[in-house]
Amino acid sequence: METLNLAAILITLSALFSYLNHRYIGLPTTIGVMLIALLLSLALIFIGEMGIAQFDDVAERLLSGVDFDTTLMHGMLSFLLFAGALHVDLGDLRQQKWVVTVLATVGVVISTMIVGCLTWLLLHWLGIGIPFIYCLLFGALISPTDPIAVLSTLKSVGIVKSLETKIAGESLFNDGVGVVIFLVIAGLAFNPETVSAGTAVLLFIREAIGGVFFGLGLGYAGFFLLRTVDNYQVEVLITLAIVMGGYSMALALHTSGPIAIVVAGLLIGNRGRVLAMSERTREHLDTFWELVDEVLNAVLFVLIGLEVLVLQFTGEYLAAGLMMIPLVLLSRAISVGVPITVLRLRREFSPHVVKILVWGGIRGGISVALALSLPPSPMRDIVVAMTYVVVVFSILVQGLTIGPLAKRLSERA
Repeated sequence: METLNLAAILITLSALFSYLNHRYIGLPTTIGVMLIALLLSLALIFIGEMGIAQFDDVAERLLSGVDFDTTLMHGMLSFLLFAGALHVDLGDLRQQKWVVTVLATVGVVISTMIVGCLTWLLLHWLGIGIPFIYCLLFGALISPTDPIAVLSTLKSVGIVKSLETKIAGESLFNDGVGVVIFLVIAGLAFNPETVSAGTAVLLFIREAIGGVFFGLGLGYAGFFLLRTVDNYQVEVLITLAIVMGGYSMALALHTSGPIAIVVAGLLIGNRGRVLAMSERTREHLDTFWELVDEVLNAVLFVLIGLEVLVLQFTGEYLAAGLMMIPLVLLSRAISVGVPITVLRLRREFSPHVVKILVWGGIRGGISVALALSLPPSPMRDIVVAMTYVVVVFSILVQGLTIGPLAKRLSERA
């Protein structure tokens, strides 16, 4: 009953905040509901500090029942990734395959190392002692762009198709790669006696490459089932089974669930949509997954906004988070700029591609979930605080300005 009450409260808040945003504010839904939730959280904290009422204590007790890591990584994520992948054109993605592959792998590794080193230098300059391995963990969780935040933002941004495919494709795959890198570094940090260089490489191969092949098998199995029936209720159920059963099975096999679901979603959304579905089924399937995407996005961004109530913030943690914003952007610029510069030797890119990729690299709930998955310690608190500050800036500032920036740069080209 407690879980049901919690879900009811979150859905009600999501509906209320979505209404207020649509009726009075007019921001993109995900950004608007997060902003309202964040402002409400800060207001509750202020009221509590003034001693007027202890609403923040009630809200904190409520949110303490939400395991953000489990809720997102083992609940919402598979649905949101599948919904996003369904609408990415595989032909467009194939044309950008080398760019997406390099940015989602080499780019994430470069960014992880740069962010890790800069974080270590910054925190020691601020007098906050923290082991270097935790700095690398922060680099791994903050380097990937969040497909949920990116795809929801791209809906309202008018940019050229090839650049949109690069941003969407990178965000869909680099979060899976980032999670794998995070798991490898976490293994080195917390179980060093069981993790060597060889086992780390094998873990990466099993998670990332295994996720791709499992996703292919999952997608083709779903395609076969969809092709043999013409009943939209059954076909929607099949896609739900792919998402829920496939993600659980991928985790049980110790392969990357996010990568597997993205691959399966791309297959169903392209080959399955054209060869295995009637027009009626396509309409119902698109409507269903669009609704799932919108509802879960609203709930997720409300949770991100409310999460500030349960985080441990101090003045120096907040200062560290604010200082990390330009450093993370600098790392993003290097990790994108270097691969693009090398790839320019063999192909052409649209003007200002690096600027738009850097500013369009929005971080989101996945970074917060990974930070919260760390075992309790003072090091975890600083990592979580920095992550939250960077994510809030990324969603509110980058998310609201990427559209005008892209439009201005395209007019200048």
